[in-house]
Amino acid sequence: MSNVGVQKGEPRVATEGSWLHRMPAIGGACIAFVAGAAVMLALTGELLAEPWLQAVLGGLAAVGVLALAAGIAGLIRVGSGGDADDLHEHLFESLPEACAVTDSLGRVIAANAGYRVLADAAEGERVSGIEVLYAGYPDVADHIYRLAEAARKGVPAHEDLRLVEGSSAPGAHPDRAAWLRIAVRPVETPRRGKLTLWTVADMTADRASQERAFQQLQHIIDYLDHAPAGFFSADAQGHIQYLNATLAGWLGLDLAETTGGVLQLSDIMGPEGARLIGSVQAPAGGSTDEVFDIDFVSKAGHIVPARVIHRVTLDGRGNKAASRSLVLNRSPGTDVAENLRAAEVRFARFFNNAPIGIATLAPNGQVREANGAFAEVIGQAAVRGKSVLDFVSDASSEAVAQALESARQGRIGIPPVDVTFSGEPIRTGQFYISRIEEHGEDGPTLIVYAIDTTEHKALEVQFTQSQKMQAIGQLAGGVAHDFNNVLTAIIGFSDLLLARHRPTDPSFQDIMSIKQNANRAANLVRQLLAFSRRQTLRPEVLSLTDVIADLGNLLGRLLGEKIELNIIHGRELWPVKVDVNQFEQVIMNLAVNARDAMPDGGSLTIRTANVPEEESRSIDPKLMPAGDYVLCEVSDTGTGMTKDVMEKIYEPFFSTKEVGKGTGLGLSTVYGIVKQTGGYIFCDSELGKGTVFRIYLPRYEVTESGAEAQPRRSRDEAEKPEDLTGKGTVLLVEDEEAVRAFAVRALTSRGYTVLEADSGEVALELIDQHPGEIDLVVSDVVMPEIDGPTLLKELRKRGVDTKIIFISGYAEDAFRKNLENDEKFAFLPKPFSLKQLVAAVKDVLGN
Repeated sequence: MSNVGVQKGEPRVATEGSWLHRMPAIGGACIAFVAGAAVMLALTGELLAEPWLQAVLGGLAAVGVLALAAGIAGLIRVGSGGDADDLHEHLFESLPEACAVTDSLGRVIAANAGYRVLADAAEGERVSGIEVLYAGYPDVADHIYRLAEAARKGVPAHEDLRLVEGSSAPGAHPDRAAWLRIAVRPVETPRRGKLTLWTVADMTADRASQERAFQQLQHIIDYLDHAPAGFFSADAQGHIQYLNATLAGWLGLDLAETTGGVLQLSDIMGPEGARLIGSVQAPAGGSTDEVFDIDFVSKAGHIVPARVIHRVTLDGRGNKAASRSLVLNRSPGTDVAENLRAAEVRFARFFNNAPIGIATLAPNGQVREANGAFAEVIGQAAVRGKSVLDFVSDASSEAVAQALESARQGRIGIPPVDVTFSGEPIRTGQFYISRIEEHGEDGPTLIVYAIDTTEHKALEVQFTQSQKMQAIGQLAGGVAHDFNNVLTAIIGFSDLLLARHRPTDPSFQDIMSIKQNANRAANLVRQLLAFSRRQTLRPEVLSLTDVIADLGNLLGRLLGEKIELNIIHGRELWPVKVDVNQFEQVIMNLAVNARDAMPDGGSLTIRTANVPEEESRSIDPKLMPAGDYVLCEVSDTGTGMTKDVMEKIYEPFFSTKEVGKGTGLGLSTVYGIVKQTGGYIFCDSELGKGTVFRIYLPRYEVTESGAEAQPRRSRDEAEKPEDLTGKGTVLLVEDEEAVRAFAVRALTSRGYTVLEADSGEVALELIDQHPGEIDLVVSDVVMPEIDGPTLLKELRKRGVDTKIIFISGYAEDAFRKNLENDEKFAFLPKPFSLKQLVAAVKDVLGN
């Protein structure tokens, strides 16, 4: 328990004030008194030792002896009750709900781990109360106000809060609505007086379960409403609690007029029929069935003759429960037997065409009757005569057997049983088992409803994995963004130092080592950004044939002599739109992993092919929509991977290699690049046989005015040296001091006049102070209060049309959506070198 506001060593409320807490003092006082009395008796001598005094002293001595014995036996403990305090602390910490205790002023004096997580507070850090925690969220303000009032009045209360998807309130979920139950309860303590216990429980799962149960109930009601026979239920006072749509149609009633006990039995069958129905009594502890031929009365006043099979049951206290009545229409001019046969046919059709599996069972679980949906769910053609236990795996049989036993005993509310069906492929489902109130020769008949949940479970697994990858991606992207600022400063100041040192200087190589290692770190950061899909891509339309052919020689040197490289080009390959450098990184990473999986040699095959829409439908429609794709397949004959390893291969820093032989970012980079390009990646692997990665990139449709596939530029094409000096006034907006200091010195050294601002507000002030003087704005994207895109919007509102370069550790696409579609700007990703900065500035000013 976080003792927020409580001094160390201070006695806790849980043990104060009890008689047991004061027993050590009482016992000690008794022993001291007895010892003193014994000394006095020895000093007074025999003459003063009267019998009455001896009796008193003897009694006190006995009390002292008893106190000593109780102390030895452990009935009286001398101490502060530390064990009890420790127990209370652990109990408080282990509560599943977030809990906090506040004093009369609303200050938090104790909070458990769950509350610290809710408040995003570290161990020992002071936390805020619920009122402060949810301040600023109008959708929950009324709930918090009512709870605060209850806390001030000292009365228990609770409120259920719904937080919308993506809310920033504590306890909210980023991808779905969340339900919280916040409760207050007064606590009276001897020393601190009146305290308040606040608890916050996540009720999202319970709400979802309630909604599923409600949907199931709606399905059942729907089936009952459209049954071929009428049905109604009435309480002991004759109020109709439920009436199905079939009976309502016969009587010309609107279903909305039949709910909530509005109608009486006498409203649909006259006073005589109501008295007849109401006269049925059930025996003590049981139920009874009666059959009546009664004339119902429709809303229009027409007579509807019917046969009513009426059941009355007593509850556990001997009171009449709501009745259940089946109604068969016996209108004039119809043959009763024919109506009954027609009803049986309609019911058989209802049973056989039901969308869920239904089967009736003998008491031992043997299937008597089953519809086609049941056989489909079970996955077996012949089910009649078999035990329902034969359809499930050994792991599920015990739970099904327990549900069958509960149904045989007549228990209600049996929870659904999650089962795994026997056979291949592995499929899952749910059984709803209950007892039908009828008896056969061998006992009561049971009924089971079966639902196939295989696809649902698969989607749950995919969703969980997707959420996991998204959370890791957000973390990786945040780390990479902050690290890019550090690397920008390191690389930039290294360039400034190198400009003042010659290669012959002793410090030159040291500075070069610093810059080279900073560049290595920048490469790792780019890999993290690639995984989190926040890197800047420069896509172009091209053919994968050219890209892979250009990589052939490099891959051959990378793989070595032991590994055979096979490249199979697809014919007339469709164009794709990808970042060439990033896609080359994908192929290189896959090739390196394949090489490491073949220490004794083997073969690596890279194959490309067109995948038309019809063929793509059979790949994985749940993960990849149908369409035209270009396939790039990389397969090896290496050691392969286990299923557990395959579940983690795309996670950053996960590696099966020895320490120092890999960063664990190779496949995570591949995953991020493919996803950011709009493609899909699948992996198949088998131990001892090898691994296959299949990458599907969407086909780029080239229009008459669209881009054509561009030829690859040679790797050896050298860049021409440029004069990077220039003139002009540049406004530099950067909240990171080290990055700003480097950029100012870099631009100033190349001839530019630089105005620097550490925030968007300062930048706007400088714009106002230098109207028409600023030629270019170089601004960071992520800044407090006024960020880069907001700054640009403010400039345009003021009529300032100055050119702008955005610098950021995130991808360009991450903030482009916050700008107008026709807004023009340049982008320089972090980390950047001195040369890249001044080149970007000169290029923008020159154009």
